[in-house]
Amino acid sequence: MGISLRDCSTGSGESTRTKIYDKVTKLAGNLVSVGEEISQEFGIPIINKRIAVTPIALVAESAYEENFVLFAEVLDKAAIETGVDFIGGFSALVEKGRTPGDTKLINSIPEALSSTEKVCSSLNLGTTRTGINMNSVKELGHIIKKTAELTADKDGIGCAKFVVFCNAPGDNPFMAGAFHGPGEPECQISVGVSGPGVILSAIKNMKEVSLDEIANRIKKAAFKITRMGQLVAEEASKRLKVPFGIIDLSLAPTPAVGDSVARILEEMGLEIAGASGTIAALAVLNDATKKGGIMASSHVGGLSGAFIPVSEDEGMIHAVEKGAMNLEKLEALTCVCSVGLDMIAIPGDTPASTISGIIADEMALGMINNKTTAVRIIPAPGKKVGDRVSFGGLLGEAPVMKVNPFSCEKLIKRGGRIPAPVHSFRN
Repeated sequence: MGISLRDCSTGSGESTRTKIYDKVTKLAGNLVSVGEEISQEFGIPIINKRIAVTPIALVAESAYEENFVLFAEVLDKAAIETGVDFIGGFSALVEKGRTPGDTKLINSIPEALSSTEKVCSSLNLGTTRTGINMNSVKELGHIIKKTAELTADKDGIGCAKFVVFCNAPGDNPFMAGAFHGPGEPECQISVGVSGPGVILSAIKNMKEVSLDEIANRIKKAAFKITRMGQLVAEEASKRLKVPFGIIDLSLAPTPAVGDSVARILEEMGLEIAGASGTIAALAVLNDATKKGGIMASSHVGGLSGAFIPVSEDEGMIHAVEKGAMNLEKLEALTCVCSVGLDMIAIPGDTPASTISGIIADEMALGMINNKTTAVRIIPAPGKKVGDRVSFGGLLGEAPVMKVNPFSCEKLIKRGGRIPAPVHSFRN
């Protein structure tokens, strides 16, 4: 459920937080129970129920408080009261620059994510139209490391609830990047469709067929999955008396065996995900999923494609452990998938400037290719390459991956803004 909090801003932190809690718990009070009813009635698994709210930097700025941790805590309290799995929107849109409220939110991220259970945070650092805010990119290496340190007892899990974007959509229902964009309505229901296991089953044993035949089978399966998502969205909209928003077509894996995007690529003919041809196979999968899904719903939005998180995908974990998948290959896969470097654990002693450099690379891929890219990276405290981190549940576990040891510190220190590409001027 996406909820606008724009009318909650009063100029007082205390009264704003009261209005936020009251509004979220009122509108989403029946979200979980309705989701469970639909799941049982139609036999459709609904794995997570989530709330996305207006970026808190926009709502809290008029309160003139020193930091926004209390706003994260009231979101957490509302999420616990409604019973949802996550609440997203401890966020700011800083692609071109920052206001004092944006700065306060960014500085509050480590403490906010270490002191809450269900709150997710995100920042939009660039767009194709505006370029990339490298001043914020520079700072985020330190923010991410501090977040990891404050949650060191849980392998840096705070970083698993934080993502940075280029070209972030305001209607994405997937965590940790969900927020209710400023152009969205008062309240709406959106559904994120997963289903890697369905796609895998659909192409099983297609041994001697061409790739276009596989693409056609994937399209048909994606159509069926999306129609199921459309049914859930329409039923939830009707029962909650909230308008239907969008269907997000993303193939989102889970740690469960048989629910892996990497295993789909291997079924297409790769010995292991990461082998030569992986980018081509992922391009086929992503395109066919979108083509099938677009036919099945009148309102497709969000990210809509294939996710390639490491810790949340059993096949991807296997590929990393075998040395077939590395950070550079994952960056290359970003060019043809939905998001990018997702749920990747790196050594805890990785320099902040290197983390910022990894972010800058992903932001550049998104900006130049006019697509959404993102980074959700965990510098695991006290861990080195080959160790493992474990977050439990859908966040899974992952081996710590090697990072390029050469420095980009001088580049990152320059700050400023990377200008928008020439193809962004289309008016």
